[in-house]
Amino acid sequence: MKLTQRLKSFPPLLLACALLAAPASAQDSTAASASSKPAPKKVAKKSHKKPAKKAAPKTDYVGEAVNFGEWKAVGDFAAMMVAKHGFERSALDATIAQIRFVDSAVQLVKPAPPGKPKNWQAYRALFIEPVRIKAGVSFWNDNAELIAKAEAKYGVPGEIIVGILGVETVYGRNTGRFRVLDALTTLAFAYPETPNRAARMDFFRDELEQALLLARQEKIDPFTLLGSFAGAVGMPQFMPSSVLQFGVDADGDGIIDLRNSPADIIYSVAHYLATHGWDAKATGPIAYPANVSPNKAWEGLIGKDLVANLSAEQLQAAGVVANKPLPEGMTFGLVDLQNGAEATEFWLGNANFFAITQYNRSFFYAMSVIELGRAVREQRETR
Repeated sequence: MKLTQRLKSFPPLLLACALLAAPASAQDSTAASASSKPAPKKVAKKSHKKPAKKAAPKTDYVGEAVNFGEWKAVGDFAAMMVAKHGFERSALDATIAQIRFVDSAVQLVKPAPPGKPKNWQAYRALFIEPVRIKAGVSFWNDNAELIAKAEAKYGVPGEIIVGILGVETVYGRNTGRFRVLDALTTLAFAYPETPNRAARMDFFRDELEQALLLARQEKIDPFTLLGSFAGAVGMPQFMPSSVLQFGVDADGDGIIDLRNSPADIIYSVAHYLATHGWDAKATGPIAYPANVSPNKAWEGLIGKDLVANLSAEQLQAAGVVANKPLPEGMTFGLVDLQNGAEATEFWLGNANFFAITQYNRSFFYAMSVIELGRAVREQRETR
């Protein structure tokens, strides 16, 4: 059925008003990541020149031509961009006329059907595997100097930076093939019927605003921005607002390029974590395995507010005991990694564990980043 036919059955609100399981939910700073599916053995000094830009890949969809410009909510949005940011209305209208509706983005953003149990071991196997580890070693070797400098500047270990880039896009192999304007406009004004629909439409409308500002700032055609079905771009899968807020022009060329500049990519990830709670002074493991008592007094503590604010004494009082001594004076949060029909794993994460969850609000995601980064480091050290 064509979209124009379906709109007749949509509620009037659509025309008037117009993301961590695997991962359980996408954090809004980076939103949903694109689906994830040889280097010299010795580290050589690199010039860190940008690789030659590749031709933009084709999109993963055809899209449906609809006249978004006739939608009242889109018209109101365009008027806001003119009044607030000084966009020229006719040029903006011409851009809007080229935007296409992407039904696959609508389908992909829908929540997973209830009843399917979460399985950490199955999720882990997708990310802690030979292809990513080998690619991570190669990426680290190729950019060792940049990673070391970013670590020194922001206090974020190289293995965490490398872990994030590996989990997100396999070091740039899977950055997404949706035109960002198509995905964001579709989700901003035609988000599926869910309990949080209004809030999600507001979020994507804000990201559409930021995407247009980003394209203007970087002096690029906005339709060349390709990303995930939720509009996340580049190797680190930043949402447009995160590019503008936390992106770093580390190579000093005047633009923040998270698609082609290793320096910008590496520094931006480190900067994001540093501004979202990363504690450079914390030493030792980021997470400690723990046992829980059968009385379940600890259930209300799991992932509470995604912060590490519980002392060892508070945890012990609730029936949670680490399998090894915890650092004195450090606080933690209780993490559960469910394994389907098998026993759930419990961990105590420090502030740095929860800083990673600000990148993606999923315990599975954070633990995968930690384990992939460690595996890459260990493999690299053996070469």
